[in-house]
Amino acid sequence: MANPQKSGLSDNTIGAIAYLSPGPAFFFLAIRRYNKRPYVRFHAWQSIVFDAFVFLFALALKLLFPFAKFLGPRVLLGLGCLACLVVFLLWLWCVVGALNGKRCKLPIIGDWADEQAYR
Repeated sequence: MANPQKSGLSDNTIGAIAYLSPGPAFFFLAIRRYNKRPYVRFHAWQSIVFDAFVFLFALALKLLFPFAKFLGPRVLLGLGCLACLVVFLLWLWCVVGALNGKRCKLPIIGDWADEQAYR
């Protein structure tokens, strides 16, 4: 007789879902079924902190752009697009890494998220 399969999502899938927005990440940290798994905790914490950094970075850019009008609208638009592209590529790298079972540590916050995973 074959062994019954575990029902539910794999840790890799849960780790990737945590990056969709802060909502799933907080959910996975709050529910006992998921918050006991270090892999899920790592990706949930990294996602939350990454989202906070992106929010603060976007806020800083919004506040600084009016003072940088001397650069011109095309340069400012180009810098904004470049910043969005970098954020998207970092996010995509984290999602794909989580789906493949890797702990892709982001600079600055990756080590902290790793510490939180084993608390």
